[in-house]
Amino acid sequence: MCGRYASTRGPEDLNRLFQVVDWDPAETLAPSWNVAPTDEVYAVLERAERGGEEQVRRQLRAVRWGLVPSWAKDPKAGARMINARVETVHEKPAYRRAFAKRRCLLPADGFYEWDPVKDEETGKTLKQPYFITPSDGQLMALAGLYEFWRNPDVTRDDDPDAWLTTCTIITTEATDAAGRVHPRMPLALTPEHYDTWLDPHHQDTDDLRALLASPADGRLDARAVSPAVNNVRNNGAHLLDPVT
Repeated sequence: MCGRYASTRGPEDLNRLFQVVDWDPAETLAPSWNVAPTDEVYAVLERAERGGEEQVRRQLRAVRWGLVPSWAKDPKAGARMINARVETVHEKPAYRRAFAKRRCLLPADGFYEWDPVKDEETGKTLKQPYFITPSDGQLMALAGLYEFWRNPDVTRDDDPDAWLTTCTIITTEATDAAGRVHPRMPLALTPEHYDTWLDPHHQDTDDLRALLASPADGRLDARAVSPAVNNVRNNGAHLLDPVT
């Protein structure tokens, strides 16, 4: 799974890298070296405005990590739906509509996975975190889905609290450095596939699944980092410092 990642690029960089045309400065997020489920994260997506023109526009949005299906009774389910398996994402009721029409890219510097290790002094099994990132240091565009959930307690559609936008990360079997730490890893897209992936009018699930690839084509580095990242309250660039 992918349960934690780092995302530190600002909107100016992301708008340039992903050729975003719509961005609301009110949705600016602080850099995070410890993005956790239910956090607000940046998502690049394409959609037409409600009640407006049919032409879609590329947007940078702040959404909550943990997908809440539109039919959910409450948003609590989102905390458990942070990942969608690529093997079944086009079939599962919670994801199949979003996979067909609401796909996004989630910018990430790298992601964390944990390897159980035995403490020689205490005999206890500890979880050693590893930070996994492209060998060339490039930004990753993680493959994601987004969904809208309507809050039934809010009467007016135009009330900002009426709608909750959430997302999930698509995962696959891990390869290369990631596979030595954990059996699952997030999928990513290369720049030449951004347009097709984000286009809500492209709904051929076989074509879409064929676009997905390992981040950096599998050329990944994994380094052990401080267990401080295990606590979601900890944040800062020091979390990426290597440890022996």
